[in-house]
Amino acid sequence: MSMRSNSSSSYSREDDRNKDTSSPSTLDSRFNQTLRNVQGMLKGRSFPGKVLITQRSDPLDQSALQSPSNNIRFSNNDIEHGEQLDRSAEDVIQTRSNANASSSANKTKASTASTENTSNEVQKTVMGARSTDSARLMKFQKELSGTTVVLEKLRELAWSGVPPYLRPTVWRLLLGYAPSNSDRREGVLKRKRLEYLDCVAQYYDIPDIERTDEEISMLRQIAVDCPRTVPDVSFFQQAAVLKSLERILYTWAIRHPASGYVQGINDLATPFLVVFLSEYLSGSVDTWSMADLSPEKISNVEADCYWCLSKLLDGMQDHYTFAQPGIQRLVFKLKELVRRIDGITLHDLYSLLASL
Repeated sequence: MSMRSNSSSSYSREDDRNKDTSSPSTLDSRFNQTLRNVQGMLKGRSFPGKVLITQRSDPLDQSALQSPSNNIRFSNNDIEHGEQLDRSAEDVIQTRSNANASSSANKTKASTASTENTSNEVQKTVMGARSTDSARLMKFQKELSGTTVVLEKLRELAWSGVPPYLRPTVWRLLLGYAPSNSDRREGVLKRKRLEYLDCVAQYYDIPDIERTDEEISMLRQIAVDCPRTVPDVSFFQQAAVLKSLERILYTWAIRHPASGYVQGINDLATPFLVVFLSEYLSGSVDTWSMADLSPEKISNVEADCYWCLSKLLDGMQDHYTFAQPGIQRLVFKLKELVRRIDGITLHDLYSLLASL
């Protein structure tokens, strides 16, 4: 009986509790408790994400019961904490930006320093080349300014090249056309140029009836070869240039009957023509025009070309005579040189080349 009475009493208490919890007043109390917990969370008295369903001892803040449309008020601690976080984030961003700016500045400085170093090296190289050229130029000028030019020293200087504007003078001296004595040089050049004009008048400026058949054939061959000389340069296709080259070659051939004109001599005359024209014409050869020169200058250029070509061919004229003894002599010298160095005969050399 006692057990039944206890169980019945426990059931009755549970029923009373269920009735209490289900009553409107109990629901209002729980709702108010939840609101107070939310208010405490907003005030920083609890951790976000944890709502304590416990009864609070502090009174309910009526401001929390305002309409959701009203602004939510945060505590001073939350605002200060947020401001500290914002300042910390700004400091981090500022520090990173400063570091990036410093790194960029360092890279820019390094790039600028590298560029400056490269520029300095190039300038030093150019200055070194200029100083070397200036030193060589001073040596040429010193050698040419003397009363008598020492040809051996001039030839030694010219071995590494001659400055362009000094080439006409140096070539005339080294070929023996102009005398090494500066007092006699102008007079000799004037006399030689007049002599060339006399030769042209005597051998070239005559009608064909006064020429032999061989001379007519030779003149025709020269007229055919002249346009073939440096065909890719328009300057050498000008009529005045072709005429000058024709006069030079024909006059030389008539005065040297042992060999006469041989194809290839025209290619030996063109360097002289360009060098001596450079005394009167500037810029690229493609821009030159013989119309810019007076007849006197043209005749001087032709005379210098003729005499320098003659001096050059005097040492190799037998290369162009019958059977070409000069070329055969050079081949024999080459054979002897090969035999002394390698100890083999020319026949052995040919056999070796054939086996390759």
